[in-house]
Amino acid sequence: MSINRTKKIVLAASVVVPFLLYCMYYYGMIIKNAPYKFAEFQSMVFKYGKGDSLVNQYNSKTGDYQYMTKDGHLVKKHLHLNKDELLFLHRKASDLGFWDFPANEQPRDTSRKVVSPHYYMEFNYAHKSKKVLYDDAFDGDPSLKDANQRLIKEIQKVLDEAEIRQNK
Repeated sequence: MSINRTKKIVLAASVVVPFLLYCMYYYGMIIKNAPYKFAEFQSMVFKYGKGDSLVNQYNSKTGDYQYMTKDGHLVKKHLHLNKDELLFLHRKASDLGFWDFPANEQPRDTSRKVVSPHYYMEFNYAHKSKKVLYDDAFDGDPSLKDANQRLIKEIQKVLDEAEIRQNK
């Protein structure tokens, strides 16, 4: 092996190795100090309905699930989400930036008499919780509105799939 090649390897190692160690330390601290960790996850609450009536509800802690059918019947049942489904929802909330959502996302113009769907999402952890009340007529940041709607669709999808699984 030539001396030039050895110098290049030593130089590269003296730059790459400290950089990798720093990255591991830096990102390790970020993960360790993450505000919402799944290891501390306790429960999720999801409610929705037209206007102020949040008659459709799910609570992962109790497993209580109720919803209004299209023909106006209230269905009450026990629905258990498994750890993988809860982890999926935790990660989806994290990916969509749920932890940075404002707590109250209502339309600015409250004089309108349009009754729009409301959604309440709550993720509870050992040391803190995050609660968001979202109105479908929210007229704020479009990307925030999109993120809310995507999270709502994912939660409803997981609940629907769990209900189908339970009915088999």
